[in-house]
Amino acid sequence: MQDFTHPSDKTILITGVAGFLGSHLAKRLLAENDNVEVLGVDNLYSGSRYNITELLGHPRFEFMRHDITLPLFVEVDEIYNLACPASPVHYQHDPVQTLKTSVHGSINMLGLAKRTGSKILQASTSEVYGDPKITPQSESYWGNVNPIGLRSCYDEGKRAAETLFFDYRRQHALDTRVMRIFNTYGPNMHPNDGRVVSNFILQALKNEPITIYGDGTQTRSFCYVDDNISGMIALMDNTEAGTEPVNIGNPHEITVRELADTIIEMTGSASKIDYLNLPSDDPLQRCPDITRARKLLGWKPKVHLRDGLDKTIRYFEALMQARTRVPEAAE
Repeated sequence: MQDFTHPSDKTILITGVAGFLGSHLAKRLLAENDNVEVLGVDNLYSGSRYNITELLGHPRFEFMRHDITLPLFVEVDEIYNLACPASPVHYQHDPVQTLKTSVHGSINMLGLAKRTGSKILQASTSEVYGDPKITPQSESYWGNVNPIGLRSCYDEGKRAAETLFFDYRRQHALDTRVMRIFNTYGPNMHPNDGRVVSNFILQALKNEPITIYGDGTQTRSFCYVDDNISGMIALMDNTEAGTEPVNIGNPHEITVRELADTIIEMTGSASKIDYLNLPSDDPLQRCPDITRARKLLGWKPKVHLRDGLDKTIRYFEALMQARTRVPEAAE
């Protein structure tokens, strides 16, 4: 690693650092800790250098282009394993590689944690609950997942990764954390990732039809990225939180149609709504039970949906006005 200008107490590895959450996490860790070095790893499959441009000259940040399905030999003290395409557009493009990232990538990162004695956090997902039969979803719910569907490469990959994390904890006494992330939104979202918030905002800003899959009554709960990152760091820092998964998300549940109407109103858009067929295995309900996060971490989301949407809308407006080209994942 490069010779940093300031001494550090620890080196933190973030895989998937050029992605939506990884870039925000790196910025937060560097801003709030003067004695921390961050090593960011990404193969740029779905992440973008654009997200970490302001970090590339930071004296305590180093970027390494690397695919975690291959072993990584570095010296670190903490590992945030965020690497994996997280939107259907990206993870269904190469489903075999998606599954490899979750399984082979987790094995490689867990092996690194075992060798270095590092704490390690796995960014899991609410998709481990599949199309749930209960709501809200608590960590004790085993889920309702199709193991052979179009979404299975992601859903089952994340479930397998959780298995690996808990087996490494039991078998090798690793200091692990598993965070189940519910729908998160905010600046640095990829504009073409197919997620509902970025889709609706861009369509509204362009006065294009807003596409809703299904009848719009399916529900989601949206957590602003700053709240997500606060929960992630709190989970990593908590010494009692590693024995079970922890949901991090916003328990305020709204319908997809309500989200579309809110964005149309906030942007002053002339967009109309088009209803399309619901994709295979798309969950009808998604809402976290965050009792465990409240008790263990003292965490709950603070950013109101409209406030977070306002910041996200302004981010996408700036992208459009500046005609900034976000690099494609393959670049």
